[in-house]
Amino acid sequence: MKKLGLALTAAVLVLLVACGGGGSNNTPTPTPTPTPVVNNTIPVVVDLGPTCSDGSCGATNLTSPVGEADLLFVSVTVCVPGTSTCQTIDHVQVDTGSSGLRLLASQVSVALPRRNDASGNPIGNCVRYLDNTYQFGPVASADIQMAGEVASSVPIQLVGASGFPAAPSRCTAGNTPAQTIFDSGAKGILGVGLFRQDCGAGCVSTVNNGSYFSCPSTGCVAAATTSVTDQLQNPVWLFPQDNNGLVITLPSVAAAGQLSASGTMMFGIATQTDNAVGSAKAQAASIRTGNFTTTFNGKAYTNSYIDSGSNGYFFLDGATSGITACAANSSAAGFYCPTTVQSLSAITSGPNPAGGATVSTTVQFSIDNAVSLFNNKTLAAFGNLGGPVSGSFDWGLPFFFGRTVFVGIENQSTTLGTGPYWAY
Repeated sequence: MKKLGLALTAAVLVLLVACGGGGSNNTPTPTPTPTPVVNNTIPVVVDLGPTCSDGSCGATNLTSPVGEADLLFVSVTVCVPGTSTCQTIDHVQVDTGSSGLRLLASQVSVALPRRNDASGNPIGNCVRYLDNTYQFGPVASADIQMAGEVASSVPIQLVGASGFPAAPSRCTAGNTPAQTIFDSGAKGILGVGLFRQDCGAGCVSTVNNGSYFSCPSTGCVAAATTSVTDQLQNPVWLFPQDNNGLVITLPSVAAAGQLSASGTMMFGIATQTDNAVGSAKAQAASIRTGNFTTTFNGKAYTNSYIDSGSNGYFFLDGATSGITACAANSSAAGFYCPTTVQSLSAITSGPNPAGGATVSTTVQFSIDNAVSLFNNKTLAAFGNLGGPVSGSFDWGLPFFFGRTVFVGIENQSTTLGTGPYWAY
């Protein structure tokens, strides 16, 4: 969707040199104070999703435009900055394809302070996703807590906040709102992708960029520019430690799907014993787009990416992939519906972020009939769900099942090299 450390404990060598007259220095060598090790692991789950008061929501409710299946959730605690006034919000979707925390305002009960621009007007943010949905709302500040990690005074978005000026046409044009649980299938989106901010230098240098707005009571107008510090932030890079990336581990799931799948999200890469890289191979992504290359049936597609926020493998189109798309009037419109399971392979490749030759990995995956998978509405986790998207390769949540995936954040140093990169 969008853009996105050092070792926690390092020995400190103190060299004491004796001075003058050849005498000895009996001053004792101080013992270095180690950096505290914090809990860097938080559970994540793929399940049926949050419910609405009328029971209409849930990941397998096929009347919801985006709530079919394969949504990865985490609980996030937000606090009024610098206080113990906090709230934990469950079923926030984990999205490695974007950066920044976006919470449905209807689900936030603590009074988070709004952020204003240089003119004193509230800042509004718009995000448009590849499925042609959008979210709009004011920017607020919050301390973000996950496991033992805390990022302080982080700009976040309060989606659909009441009393805030309406989303401008520049945000809504051609897009469908994802402002409620029913629309989005989640209580918020936690963007923990490759980049530090959701827009970065582009919104600093581009006039009227369309992502940020100045919102007096008379209505929102596109902000001329927006500083990096006022933009939504990937909270991981703002942790005092374990801030160079993250690791998501999920189990394999049954071929026909299963009720749920539980895994972990660990913060930091090779900063503690539990997030060692092992045999993972890193592939650098574009510093501008976050994309890398996927080669399928002998053709290279350079606009490829890994996105836990997508609920399937989305790649090419039926004519190119040779896979039948589901009927437009079916419950699985937008997905693939082959008559038999398709076993496929592709090669992902990118520069080694530590320098040297290009790193390539062969990925085996399969695509099943989405209508058949969705027939059982008690199942939420599917490892072989996919659909068409012209000219690109979106390695969505099914890619994560049975893997440990590392996300190296831009300009953050790790033992595998400097981000942005993926490793698995």
